[in-house]
Amino acid sequence: MTKVKSKKKTGASLFLASILATTAALASDIGTPDPTTISGLYPGKAYSPYAQRSFPSNIYWGETHLHTGLSLDAGLFGNILGHADAYRLAKGEEITSSTGLPVKLSRPLDWLVITDHSDMMGIATDIQKGAPNILANAKGKEWAEGFQKGGQAAGEAAFDLITNFAQMTVPPELVEQYSPGSKVYDNLWADITETADEFNDPGRFSALIGFEWTSVPKGFNLHRNVILRDGGNEARQVTPLTTQPPLGTTDPLDLYAWLENYEAKTGGQALAIAHNGNLSNGWMFPTEDTYAGGKVDKNYVELRAKWEPLYEVTQIKGDGETHSFLSPTDEFADYETLDKGNLDLTEVKTDEMLQREYAREALKQGLALESKLGTNPYKFGMVGATDSHTGLSTAEEDNFFGKSTSVEPSSTRVSHPFVESPLGAIEGYELSASGYQGVWASENTREAIFDAMLRKETYGTTGPRIAVRFFGGWEFTEEDLRSRALAFLGYEKGVPMGGNLSAPTSDAPTFMVYALRDPIGANLDRIQVIKGWEDADGSTHEKVYDVVWSDNRTPDSTGKLPAVGNTVDLEAANWTNTIGASELATTWKDPDFDVNQKAFYYARVIEIPTPRWVVYDKVRLGADIPEEAALIHQERAYTSPIWYNPK
Repeated sequence: MTKVKSKKKTGASLFLASILATTAALASDIGTPDPTTISGLYPGKAYSPYAQRSFPSNIYWGETHLHTGLSLDAGLFGNILGHADAYRLAKGEEITSSTGLPVKLSRPLDWLVITDHSDMMGIATDIQKGAPNILANAKGKEWAEGFQKGGQAAGEAAFDLITNFAQMTVPPELVEQYSPGSKVYDNLWADITETADEFNDPGRFSALIGFEWTSVPKGFNLHRNVILRDGGNEARQVTPLTTQPPLGTTDPLDLYAWLENYEAKTGGQALAIAHNGNLSNGWMFPTEDTYAGGKVDKNYVELRAKWEPLYEVTQIKGDGETHSFLSPTDEFADYETLDKGNLDLTEVKTDEMLQREYAREALKQGLALESKLGTNPYKFGMVGATDSHTGLSTAEEDNFFGKSTSVEPSSTRVSHPFVESPLGAIEGYELSASGYQGVWASENTREAIFDAMLRKETYGTTGPRIAVRFFGGWEFTEEDLRSRALAFLGYEKGVPMGGNLSAPTSDAPTFMVYALRDPIGANLDRIQVIKGWEDADGSTHEKVYDVVWSDNRTPDSTGKLPAVGNTVDLEAANWTNTIGASELATTWKDPDFDVNQKAFYYARVIEIPTPRWVVYDKVRLGADIPEEAALIHQERAYTSPIWYNPK
């Protein structure tokens, strides 16, 4: 070792001299160090685990489905908020709702897509003020007069307009006045894109541009939310696609053509997200014929796979993961189920329809269609959103402002129907305070958020901001869990959620999953892995595995895990985190793997029981809750799947 000459020193001077001597000696021993490694200390890698990362390391929270007063239905129900209001709330400001209530999120969102209905934007505002062109049309005058009367008359006028929209019987002259190419419509689209650019703040908040293509023929929900990667300069080059005749279309093939044209014309990128298959009466995930009169053929599956990489698995109008009829052995299947027909409740729901309405069954059918046609059209990732028509992205149970202004907080919204028809009603208490979307991205920009969606490295929750990592590979072991930086090994040894397993290097795939509770939310009950697969004869199957759980519980002789318990205090609308775990992690190997079977796997993270939003209404507003209403639930997160294909 090189000796360092020095004079005798005391106190701080002696300490400084010691540091300098040690530094000099190390420098002499190792020479000029490689900036990415110090031999003998951390060979082959940067010593700082935060330096030179090649994978996305941040979760950004937002949603891809929010409506303002510009949407036809939202405006008619009384929403007077615009895009600027919605962005301000999402960024953490306190604003005033359309019904005059102060509202603020518990924490800001990181990004937002406002998706007003593409059809007839602006007509609600003109109906509200009784514009001359509205009064000149007999039906328009009827709607305007009903709105001016207020109360029940206004509600009836709104539902009549929405019914005409769903049945595609809006007067053509009104459709033309509020369609792309008209001055009103084109000016509104310009305003929408300019406002998004104004609120977009790279690194702090991402305002992505989008719209909802509102395909709802005869009330069958076939909507898609269109999300653009680009800014206003690109978005303004192509106006949104509409559905109302004579100018629009309800055929998804026409939407795919619009998306193709958008990318070709602007040089940008776009994708589409379907939602609420539970209200499509069997048409959201077709396997033979499409509602538009086409066939589920090679062209259809290839285009759907290209343009629809994601599915909105949970939102206000029901949870869409699975149904107890489809998954009878899944004890958590009947969650926030809303299965009462189509959006108009004009056609009775049948069990036969369910298999083409829910995400898990669609993932299974996608495997079969791939065997038949060469492409899996339902190889989608999972997202959550609100579909709120209040302009308010409120998805937490204790801060739920409802589906529309007609059901913003009040003492009666729980007990009054949200939608009524001769065939039944969607009751107020059946609406869900759901959901949000977590995105794993490298930075908070439009481009990074969109790219994460495109590669399906994203997941949906019913509202809580649960952090979830899910990796699949062939070599994960329990030893890998000894590190707090699981993602390094996750990406090194496998693929993340949304990915495809590589060729086998062991007898069965292994999965590494980690979940951390929402910092202000409930503890975790368990993590499950849901597997779906296809047999050689084309039949499909599913199985739910409890892979890690809290509180040292032991499964019974049948393998069933005992319930975690219940700490909910209904009188106070509260719970305690004295059960469950703040975090759960495990590696799991598929015990039933067949190397010749196609399969998918996704993780479902379940919280301990907590109160539903109706309980907060009872405690805060004195609401009378109907006996049929669920008071307690277990919120959850759904990751995007990981797929295995023997080919």
